[in-house]
Amino acid sequence: MRGTRRAATALALTAGLVVAGCSAGSDGVIDYAVDGTLTSYNTNTVSGAASGGPQAFARVLTGFTYRGPDGQTVSDRDYGTVAVVGRAPLILDYEINSAAVYSDGKPITCDDMVLTWAAQSGRFPLFNAASTAGYRDIATVDCVPGQKKARVTFNPDRGIVDYGSLFGATALLPAHVLGDQLGLGEAGVTRAIQNQDLPAVDRIAAAWNASWNLGPDTDIKLLPSSGPYKVESITDQGAVVLTANDKWWGAKPVTPRVTVWPRGADIQDRINDGTFDIVDIAAGSSGIINLPAGYTRTDTPSAGIEQLIFSAQGLMAAPPNRRALALCTPRENIARNAQVPVANARLNPTAEDALSAAESAVAAGQFVAPDIEGARVALNNQPLTVRIGYQSPNPRLAATVGAIAQACGPAGITVTDAAGAGVGPQSLLDNSVDVLIGSTGGAVGSGSTGSSSLDAYDLHTGNGNNLSGYSNERIDGIIDALVVTADPKEQSRLLGESGPILWADVPTLPLYRQQRTLLTAKSVGAVSSNPTRWGAGWNMDRWTLS
Repeated sequence: MRGTRRAATALALTAGLVVAGCSAGSDGVIDYAVDGTLTSYNTNTVSGAASGGPQAFARVLTGFTYRGPDGQTVSDRDYGTVAVVGRAPLILDYEINSAAVYSDGKPITCDDMVLTWAAQSGRFPLFNAASTAGYRDIATVDCVPGQKKARVTFNPDRGIVDYGSLFGATALLPAHVLGDQLGLGEAGVTRAIQNQDLPAVDRIAAAWNASWNLGPDTDIKLLPSSGPYKVESITDQGAVVLTANDKWWGAKPVTPRVTVWPRGADIQDRINDGTFDIVDIAAGSSGIINLPAGYTRTDTPSAGIEQLIFSAQGLMAAPPNRRALALCTPRENIARNAQVPVANARLNPTAEDALSAAESAVAAGQFVAPDIEGARVALNNQPLTVRIGYQSPNPRLAATVGAIAQACGPAGITVTDAAGAGVGPQSLLDNSVDVLIGSTGGAVGSGSTGSSSLDAYDLHTGNGNNLSGYSNERIDGIIDALVVTADPKEQSRLLGESGPILWADVPTLPLYRQQRTLLTAKSVGAVSSNPTRWGAGWNMDRWTLS
């Protein structure tokens, strides 16, 4: 069918017809291209959070909330409800919809909440969680195994302002799958966590980390859905085919089938022949795209920051080497080429107000234009060779590495482009690159949770996506305070204190706010951009075909 579709659209091009009109309706499938590869059903691990998984599975693994088109928190009452029953400490009562079942027929229960909390609380170190933000402040999740209600009690004085970000879309995974796989039974995962049976929890952690990896040979039975779509198959090309979930209890998806594709080098060809209906990528990551008549384009800022993330090992673990590379990096030129302002903040980088200014005002100016002499002094006039990696193909980031190489050469720094199709957070951890260019958490896409205070944990000691291995007790205290602070004056004070520390230590080097490009065939409707890691996929089930 796909070959027939391509032949038909090629004829349409020759005849001067509108390509997308032929494409989108010809087989009843919407083809959706996203930034990263689709490597895991679990988008809460370090690599899973940085992948294209959040864009793909926002309406496959649902939760109590999701992020709307402006990044706002929206309650998902199809999944369940949340009620505040206490403020000091913060106590929340969660109730899952009585009709909620997974696509394999098993009921959705509070056991899934217990697993989510355990994996991301930081209490059980073998879980390879991307972040413990918010979950680390939960004291207890009171859950009777198999039931649909849970009471979540936070630690004293740890009332998370953005608690709506917790237990949301893609955060909750099916605990019963791990229980069956490990022979623990339906209540076994919850019981092991509640009883702190550490040997059993370690087995659960190992399974949580690896059981949901994706590939053509993945057993689809391990991937039950809690949303309008379910995974039907995974192709040899790394695409995930989603189909309507017949066990979904809410409004049925408008379009019954969506294929999610990882962005590749052939994106222009795929747009030309009409085999991509929606493309949701970082601006410039596929070079200059010539848009056929049957498409529209929208460019919007994301909530993620494109940045240099320095390795916690090897040469770039040394602060003088980080500082030297930061000093000679032409940030102003790099941002200008991306047609956006330089980003100077790390803990609240997307605020276009006094909060962002408070963080960046003091010390950022010295890192705008290349300071060759300053870089030499930092290196004590010694040479340095640096491998800078990013997921390829990506013409914009290739140009960024080229600009850094040219600017830093006179300072005695040799920059090597270490890009590759598989480069990502794990590359830093494996010491196969010295610097990773990526957005929040090393993501290819936005990477943002939609909450700047939760995103800030990528610089908190011990956090999974703290890829630079940064540890500063005062910065930890500031980040911990920001997540429970709603007062703008106090936020400004905290951010103002953080700026000089972070610019002195340079754990990362912010470049610019990642811009998003959304290309949509005119025959596809109800598609809108989103500044968070879930991208345009946030309302996939409402997409229409004319």
